Amino acid sequence: MRLNFYLTGILIVCSIYGSAKDYKISAAAELTALNLLPGDNVILKNGEWKNQQLVFKGNGTRSKPITFVAETGGNVVFTGTASLRIEGTWLIADGMSFKDGFTKGEDVITFSEKSANCRLTNSSVIGYNPPDQATEYTFTSLYGDHNRVDHCYFEGKTNQAPTLVVWLSDQPNYHQIDHNYFGPRPDIGGNGGETIRIGTSTWSMYDSFTKVDANIFAHCNGETEIVSVKSCRNTISNNLFFESVGTLTLRHGNYNEVSGNIFIGNKIENTGGIRVIGEHHKVYNNYLQGLTGTGLRAAISVMDGLPNPILVSHWQVKYADITSNTIVDCKEAFSLGAGKNADRILPPQKVVVTNNLVKADTHPVSWVDKNADVIFNGNVLVATSTPLNLDKGFSVSDAKFEKQEGVWNIKQQKAGARVNHDQLSILKAKNIGPNWFKPIQTMVVK
Repeated sequence: MRLNFYLTGILIVCSIYGSAKDYKISAAAELTALNLLPGDNVILKNGEWKNQQLVFKGNGTRSKPITFVAETGGNVVFTGTASLRIEGTWLIADGMSFKDGFTKGEDVITFSEKSANCRLTNSSVIGYNPPDQATEYTFTSLYGDHNRVDHCYFEGKTNQAPTLVVWLSDQPNYHQIDHNYFGPRPDIGGNGGETIRIGTSTWSMYDSFTKVDANIFAHCNGETEIVSVKSCRNTISNNLFFESVGTLTLRHGNYNEVSGNIFIGNKIENTGGIRVIGEHHKVYNNYLQGLTGTGLRAAISVMDGLPNPILVSHWQVKYADITSNTIVDCKEAFSLGAGKNADRILPPQKVVVTNNLVKADTHPVSWVDKNADVIFNGNVLVATSTPLNLDKGFSVSDAKFEKQEGVWNIKQQKAGARVNHDQLSILKAKNIGPNWFKPIQTMVVK
């Protein structure tokens, strides 16, 4: 009897999970009517999906995710007031295109608070803007945990709010944002024009563990902060910032890592690098070239902080480790105590700057706050002559730079970034963005 009971249970499980179904739909109402099970595939018919508010809901498994895929990548076009909400576990949305529309205030694509291990891939959102620039919504919002946005294309956001936001709670969310192309975003004339924001001031002292890896940020000029990190223990790595007027900013939070990124300014005005605020950050193995920004937009900017800060304040920099970066022909390599004023008076403390390689004909360090506690060691300045009052911990070299795979480097270097072939391949935009999207072009380093 017991054996028959177990066998019956096994047969029921197999009948539920063993026969995945394919559904072909042409409207949001058809999606709502489906009871999706692990392994099911929902195919969206090619064509224009106007004013469709879709909720992709279900619970797949690691081995049998539920897929929500365009019949042909890029040929399912959402317009009007269309939006997409992803709610459940192990869901994959693939091949969507949003353009020629806007929402009334809700985010265009949302991973809900109930989402986990879900994925948006091979999709695009282009110019999905409201008539009123003050209307706030994102192109993509990530709630939940362990969600991924990859191989997508985002361009032309003109209204308030970041292009993509990671929203925090009291638990880490472990999201991944990789191999996306973030195209041009014009200056919106104030705050709220970030391309990516991870967290908010309110949740900034909580861990996120979000990874932003192998993305391109090209002409992202929405505001001073291209990527704004407002949480703890995130990794920003192997990305390309190309001719973007702004900086990668560690705005709030602690214990973040910035590594393997390439910044190419091509001498465009106000292009910037990495801005450090807070405690225990690591900035290493980055390559920065042709940036014209100074102060808050210097190649590497380390800020002064406020006494008795609240969550929205600029917190004092402590225990930053800035190691093995290469800075080539930037207007200002290091700005220490950047942003000092009558209120921001706390200088950086216990900052270590080691084994960096700087090519410049000017002094590599700008001391905005001379009380900054910074130790230099093993840094190399390549210059035609030795600047006056060169800081201890810098040596001058007349080594010759050679161009290797689009960037400048020195053979047998003892300092600076070790940027490998895989990292440099991002300059050719290979494996970045949707596989059906054509306009992505090779980045030209001047």
